[in-house]
Amino acid sequence: MVTVKSLSLSPGRGNLKKSVDSASFRSGYGIVGDAHAGDWHRQISLLSEYDIQALNQTVIRSGMFAENIVITNLDFSTIGIGTRLQLGNEVVLSITQAGKDLHPHANLVRVSGDHIMARTGLYARVEHGGEVHAGDHVKILDLVPRNRFQAVVLTISDRCSRGENIDTAGPAVENMLLESLNARIYHAEIIPDDKALISKKLIHFCDDHAIDLLFTVGGTGPAPRDVTPEATRAVVERFTPGFDEAMRYASLEKTATAILSRGASGIRGTTFIVNLPGSERAAVENLAAIIQALPHGIRILRGHPAGCGCCSAKPTAQKTVTQALNTYPQ
Repeated sequence: MVTVKSLSLSPGRGNLKKSVDSASFRSGYGIVGDAHAGDWHRQISLLSEYDIQALNQTVIRSGMFAENIVITNLDFSTIGIGTRLQLGNEVVLSITQAGKDLHPHANLVRVSGDHIMARTGLYARVEHGGEVHAGDHVKILDLVPRNRFQAVVLTISDRCSRGENIDTAGPAVENMLLESLNARIYHAEIIPDDKALISKKLIHFCDDHAIDLLFTVGGTGPAPRDVTPEATRAVVERFTPGFDEAMRYASLEKTATAILSRGASGIRGTTFIVNLPGSERAAVENLAAIIQALPHGIRILRGHPAGCGCCSAKPTAQKTVTQALNTYPQ
């Protein structure tokens, strides 16, 4: 039986959490009285008792790993972003992040040279509040497998962000990712052509979430307000020119103006960032040019060996890609 083994909280950041018998969870906020509560995606931190036991430490007390909740009899390695858990009879959590990068100045407890919360922990938002007691049962309401790809789609457009135009390219990209890769769309948003804002969003989703793919849609042309490539180049750690070459070549077969596209792509952490054009047809054509290579690339970034053979089967959802392209008459 899956249960809540312990609950812990701390009134101030940087302090060790202390064990409590029960806690009050507030929707969209977190645990009342805990320093990490607030309007963000890491309101609750969770650890599996399995992972704690694997440390083989003689002295372990609740909260010493900066966790709010320890759960028994649940393998966290199978749980992906979007999974929903019910604690007791009322509280519902939505998993928003798996593991995290350690801040260089974080005052966190490390065991055997690594921090277990950053390595195996889960983070969540509170969907529905209520009281939780140590010993309460835990139920998986919706399971999103850890191996399912996670994607973010950001439409970059001044006019769409102001409601003057309707964004059709972003939803088309989302639909293609879902149908061709069975990717889960973690977040989709429309933002203006603002270089600083675009870079900030890219950093946020790459560094603070376990996202595999981040697509920007729009802002890749030669107009003065088209700054998406500059915002992207400012934050990527390694470039992926093969993506850019393949996309431009595919578009050039359709239209001579494709050479005006300045879209860039690269890797930040374990996330691929790819710029797509702002028109619906061009965005789908560009994505189709690289989509078959994405699964293998993602698995490599996730730590699979390069020669794992994970993508040696038939091309990824070629029928689905062809159907998507056939939507747009030649």
